[in-house]
Amino acid sequence: MVYTRSRLIKEYLDFFKSKNHKEIPNVSLIPENDPTVLFTTAGMHPLVPFLLGQKHPLGERLCNVQKCIRTQDIEEVGDEVHHTFFEMLGNWSLGDYFKKEAIEYSFEFLTKVLKITKEKLAVTCFSGDKDAPKDTESEKTWQSLGIPKERIAFLPKENNWWGPAGKTGPCGPDTEMFYWKSNKPAPKKFDPDDKDWVEIWNDVLMQYVKDEKGNYVEAKQKNIDTGMGVERTIAVLNNLEDNYLTDAFLPIIKKIEKISNKKYNKDKEETRAIRIITDHIKASVMILGEGIEPSNKEQGYVLRRLIRRAIRYGKELGIEKGFTKNIAESVLEIYEDYLHLKQKKEFIFNELEKEEKRFKQTLNTGLKYFEKISRDKKEIQGKEAFLLYQSYGFPLEMILELAKEKKIKIDTEGFKKEFEKHQKLSRTATEGKFKSGLADNSEATKKLHTATHLLNEALRISLNKPDLIQKGSNITPERLRFDFNFDRKLTNEEIKKVEDLVNKKIRESLEVKRQEMTVDEAKKLGAQGVFEHKYGEKVSVYIINNFSKEICTGPHVKNTKEIGKFKIIKEEAVAAGIRRIKAVLE
Repeated sequence: MVYTRSRLIKEYLDFFKSKNHKEIPNVSLIPENDPTVLFTTAGMHPLVPFLLGQKHPLGERLCNVQKCIRTQDIEEVGDEVHHTFFEMLGNWSLGDYFKKEAIEYSFEFLTKVLKITKEKLAVTCFSGDKDAPKDTESEKTWQSLGIPKERIAFLPKENNWWGPAGKTGPCGPDTEMFYWKSNKPAPKKFDPDDKDWVEIWNDVLMQYVKDEKGNYVEAKQKNIDTGMGVERTIAVLNNLEDNYLTDAFLPIIKKIEKISNKKYNKDKEETRAIRIITDHIKASVMILGEGIEPSNKEQGYVLRRLIRRAIRYGKELGIEKGFTKNIAESVLEIYEDYLHLKQKKEFIFNELEKEEKRFKQTLNTGLKYFEKISRDKKEIQGKEAFLLYQSYGFPLEMILELAKEKKIKIDTEGFKKEFEKHQKLSRTATEGKFKSGLADNSEATKKLHTATHLLNEALRISLNKPDLIQKGSNITPERLRFDFNFDRKLTNEEIKKVEDLVNKKIRESLEVKRQEMTVDEAKKLGAQGVFEHKYGEKVSVYIINNFSKEICTGPHVKNTKEIGKFKIIKEEAVAAGIRRIKAVLE
């Protein structure tokens, strides 16, 4: 029996719904009001306020499938298991059940629903250290379910511990489940280093909170956060060692084979290039589906890099004509359930074609630069070769080929040193995004977050535009950034009017209340919200007296008097018909 992407997702969600879990929405890849990461990187990402103790409108037991992007491994893509875009199945307990029940649910789903025999299963648990003891509780639960002692390995923090995401916050040991993928009988004793054991599920047991002094203290609210990768799991269930042979990738590969006249075969050199194009175009389609355009900043930079890398490898396969749009069509076929991709279809195709044309011009400029630096030389320096890679998108293999044709050498060691420096800087930049955790709940952020609600309503009133809506926001402890639909520049008088109205509401000491209600009730109440988003059965609505009503998850102050003085520092255009305001608190 073949396991498909849609079948695994359905069986997973149905199972947890039968255990009284509510399904929560598969949210945007662009984190809402979270400046600490570029993309949604895990299913737990939108749940941070609730993991910290805020009550979720749908209760304490939740489950979903979440689309995710991780950019740290872009250079690793090309093997059988690495992906930039992936889907994560997850179930959560927010202060409800803990280790025993979480492990029992995982075991039941694996053995009863997916029909995996326990002879093919093994697990890891946390071995303990100075911060937290050995996790014997998980070990006992696994043994009670029939997993023998020899199949339970205890590993240190680097393997079996999650978090915190930043310097402080919820964290704890985890227990990971492994599947024996070989047709040979599984060995009695589990060796986590044996490549035939594949990790398929991870239960994070959020037992502690790391404080600012670096101490690990028992959490008041203990949570469960689990993660199962869709692509890896369907590969395992279909006895495939290559994730790209599942229905989550195969239609894209077939299209590339047709365009390039090359065959996907794991023993062929072209296979790596086909995987990179498959992965990168899929991830690009998903990012474009969020309305992001290729650029040299943040999400747009990642998008540009993915598209250009795909085009580069297309050239390696001998594809000369424009091809990204054709491949994007097969991505849409796989993810028919993502309706927002259909709605953004024209935008996705147009942006891919535009970027492909731009990059072809850059490639030509790069070739001219190569001619210049290689003239009358026996060797090209590492720094010069790296500039071809960084600024013009030439892979080292392509630089080496060009050099071979001209019978000159490349300082590959110097290139590698420059490349490592670049990787280190990229990693630091990525990690810098995490410095305040997955969501910053500092007092400064709470104040600015609440001020954003006041700004949203003040704009509608001051500009006499009832249909004005939020098109995006980004809040750090230092400032807020708010995007909204408006077709012209605001006058100085209008900016002052908006600013004065926000400050008036702050001075009025208005109470900020949170209420749970259905989406229909929120609409009737006149609450602001992006209603094309898929919300759960119930939502949180923050009400600031009778001035502002918005669907939101937080964090917020309890009274507007806590905010301070609001000051708009910039108003500018960001796209056709979209304006941006940057503001601070004084």
